[in-house]
Amino acid sequence: MQTVSVWLRLLCSGLVWLVTARLYGQDGAWAQPFGAEWPRLDSDAVGEWWRPSPIPRGPKKGQLQEPLLMVPRGEVLAFALYTHDHGVLKLTAQLYPLLPHEPREVQLELERNGQWQQVSVARVVYPGWSAHFRIVGWDNTQDVRYRVLLGQQSRFEGLIRRDPRDREEIRVAVLSCNSSRTPGSRETIVENLRKQDPDLLFFAGDQSYHHTQHTFGWLEWGQQFREVLRDRPVVTIPDDHDVGHPNLWGAGGVKSRKPTGSDGGYFYPASYVQMVERCQTWHLPDPVDPAPVEQGIGVYFTRLRVGGIDFAILEDRKFKTGPEGAIPPLGPRPDHITDDSYDRRAVDLPGLQLLGDRQMAFLRRWTEDWEGADLKCVLSQTAFCGAVHLHGQRDNRLLADLDCNGWPQTGRREALRLLRQARAVHLCGDQHLAVVVRHGIEQHGDGPYAFTAPAIVNTIYGRWWHPLDERAGANSVAGSPLPWTGDYEDGLGNPLTMLAYANPGNVQDEKQRGDGYGLAVFRRADRSVRFECWPRFSDVSAGDVGQYPGWPLTVRMDDNDGRSVTGWLPELRLRNATSAVVQVSSEATEEILYTVRLPGPVLRLPVYGAGPWRVRVGRSVPGQLMYSGLTTDPQSPALELEF
Repeated sequence: MQTVSVWLRLLCSGLVWLVTARLYGQDGAWAQPFGAEWPRLDSDAVGEWWRPSPIPRGPKKGQLQEPLLMVPRGEVLAFALYTHDHGVLKLTAQLYPLLPHEPREVQLELERNGQWQQVSVARVVYPGWSAHFRIVGWDNTQDVRYRVLLGQQSRFEGLIRRDPRDREEIRVAVLSCNSSRTPGSRETIVENLRKQDPDLLFFAGDQSYHHTQHTFGWLEWGQQFREVLRDRPVVTIPDDHDVGHPNLWGAGGVKSRKPTGSDGGYFYPASYVQMVERCQTWHLPDPVDPAPVEQGIGVYFTRLRVGGIDFAILEDRKFKTGPEGAIPPLGPRPDHITDDSYDRRAVDLPGLQLLGDRQMAFLRRWTEDWEGADLKCVLSQTAFCGAVHLHGQRDNRLLADLDCNGWPQTGRREALRLLRQARAVHLCGDQHLAVVVRHGIEQHGDGPYAFTAPAIVNTIYGRWWHPLDERAGANSVAGSPLPWTGDYEDGLGNPLTMLAYANPGNVQDEKQRGDGYGLAVFRRADRSVRFECWPRFSDVSAGDVGQYPGWPLTVRMDDNDGRSVTGWLPELRLRNATSAVVQVSSEATEEILYTVRLPGPVLRLPVYGAGPWRVRVGRSVPGQLMYSGLTTDPQSPALELEF
């Protein structure tokens, strides 16, 4: 009988293995989807994840640990993310890991006339445990309730909002850097966000710091924010920690040889990076240039229009050159510069990439295409300057950190010129320090404004703005409660004007660490944006007094071009139109000064430098009407325009 029992157990084990292999993939690929070299990568969610596993390191090494992602089976549909743009709805349903016998298809249902109607079915993708839906012909004029279902077992419900095109204000919440050292809920932030009711949530990266366990960290983040994710469009873009790096220079997707990634590329397998990007970005509008980079890693840079605000979504890290071997070492690490005497040009060498040729080409097209847009904004992971002096702890002063988009300087200037052409503002995270700056390109104050949001939970790597001479710069903010505002240069020689910063106080006190989130409020009527900065435990019902000192700040979107005006072209007078897209360029150099949508009926066009000038005018893109040889002669007659 004992022999029979043994054989029965072996037979059952074999059947389970066959069923599991059939469900997850053939030949055991389900057990190690990232290759035999990486048996522990995402191990909380792959292979036989449901079995107790030995703890791999630490004082409890070898002891068995119960599966961390085992939840009641009615709760395996964790959350959903969506966007819709120009008639296409994209939605990702995120699941906890499934057991071998559980369904592998998710249904998407919409509520129509009080009845739930199934509109699509999607297979659960492994690894990552996500299901993806793309619905063409989406009507964005109505609120529609949705639910995703795993058969009869589990469901998640929410609301697909209509496009708020008629709203006076468009609110964008900006969040990043969600420290795993403080697990548990983000209850106060979520409650505040529900009160403030943003039209768009932007998570700028580092949703997870679990590095080699992305699925665990992604689900942890989703549980923390699911109650505000479920009923509004969300932009999530992964940053370095999401793909397991302390810093990331993607170098076009090549393989990095070092865990630090400082030589450029991705250290972990391409399949792991693909899983991270699939879970976090598939629901974004389709990539504008979808060809993959090296190792078959995809891209997601794209655009999203919400309420007349046109958002360009960039990938700061994917094409950027790694510093190690590319520039001379000037500090204790390849990415840190501590030598104050170095020549700033020594690290700004020909051939170094920041956003890469493909993204720059996209930005050029984006600046000229104003379909569905009144104002423009760029979303990305990190800042186009080094607005930080102290890193990690107060006694660690760095002159420059190459992880920011202030390096390489030539790439920075080229990117900021394109933002300036569209009078676009920039929103980002990553730096763990909330700041509002105005970029300088050729000189202080001639570039666009940017808001870097604080870390959601700032326990990983605090940073401070603290000029060495402890003096305010020129053009400091009148009446500011902050002592060090005004014109400065970062350690790479980039000019910036500091307008507000939220330095941590006591980093041991969670209410003084500089935690929190940002809010950018766009107003189309007066073409402005208001930057708000809220501490993690703030009471938003208290009004502006609850914000960090120095906030709120309101700037005119037209002031994202800060060049000195040298003259004005003849008036353009619109007939039968309330606005027009206008492009002004130099006839001599063909340099585009700007392309913007301006409200009518009379348009006044500033110029910078010497003419003559060419003006193209259209409804959504420039070019339907063209005028050449224009000068700033005040006697020139007005131009009458009719489309």
